[in-house]
Order: sequence, then structure tokens, then C-alpha cells
Amino acid sequence: MAGNREFYYRRLHSLLGVIPVGIFLVQHLIVNHFATRGPEAFNRAAAFMENLPFRIFLEIFVILLPLVFHAVYGIYIAFTAKFNTRQYGYFRNWMFMLQRITGIITLIFVVWHVYETRVQAAFGAEVNYDMMANIVDNPIMLWFYIVGILSTVFHFANGLWSFFVSWGLIVSPRSQQVFTYITMIIFFAISIIGIRAILAFA
Repeated sequence: MAGNREFYYRRLHSLLGVIPVGIFLVQHLIVNHFATRGPEAFNRAAAFMENLPFRIFLEIFVILLPLVFHAVYGIYIAFTAKFNTRQYGYFRNWMFMLQRITGIITLIFVVWHVYETRVQAAFGAEVNYDMMANIVDNPIMLWFYIVGILSTVFHFANGLWSFFVSWGLIVSPRSQQVFTYITMIIFFAISIIGIRAILAFA
């Protein structure tokens, strides 16, 4: 019974990492990328997102709660995982280890980012270009954001591979290898979007 429960928890954890959390990540970075067109373009994009119908409902039930479950259960997975990279130094074993490490880094980064933006907005601050520019004006924070973005995007892209495997969407070794290359392309493409966006604020 406990084994079945853990099986379904892991399936749900994997699913939520892609839908809706992964989709929100991509959408969030695309909105941030408007900063490359200047402050006004970003502020318009941010204002559009702020004024979406049912925004509070979406933030709580479509983003926050799935993210909390994914994060909490992800911590359990990370700290109960058995790494075997020394004994079996294969590519997928390293990806397995990096997935857990980047999961912890991503959690720290996301919590801090939410505190600096959404929590501050709840106290009256305006989420706009100037807010982000002030945050990354500090070189340490800029590098923190760069590392956080790369970690988050890697965690999503590699997690996408795990999702397709665990849900039986790619089964053969050949299809898994091909999808590895696809997820690498996804990682580099989304990383470029995220890094260009954060550098635009700097």
C-alpha cells in the first residue's frame, strides 16, 4: 500500500513539474525577456500579467499549490536518493545527481525571488523594471540570479526527460537518447532567454 502511494506521489510530482510549474517557468522567462526591449516593454508585459482575470486564483491553485507539493516532495526525493556516480559513472547517473542538486538550488532561488517580488508587492511595492534593476544592481545578486536561472532551467529540462520516461512516453533506449538531445536543446534555448532577460535588467 505504501509502495503504491509513493508510486503515485512520484508520478504526481513529475507531472506537476511539467504541468503547470514548467509551463509557468517558460512563460515567466518569456515575459521577463521583454526587458531586452526596454523598461516600457517589460512594464507593459508585467502589467498585462498582473491584470489577468482570476489572477489570485491562478496564482494560488495553478502555480503556488502545485509548486509547494513539487518542492516538498522533491526535498524528500533529494534526501532519500542514493547516488552511485562513483561506482557507475554513466551520463544518466550524473543527470540523476544533478537533478537533485539543482532541485535544492532552485528551491532556494525561487523562495528568495518570490520574497523579493511577490511578497514585497503584497506590502505595496510595484513589480516593474526598476524593481528588478535595483535587485541585480548588486553584482552578487546578479550572479545569484544567473546561477538560479541556469539551475532552474536545467532542473526543468532534465525533469522533462524523466517525466517522459516515467510516464512511458519514451521507452526504447534509442528514443531516450534522442530525447536527451532534445532536452539539451530546450535547456540551452530557455537558458538564453532567461540570461538575456536578467542581463537586460543589469
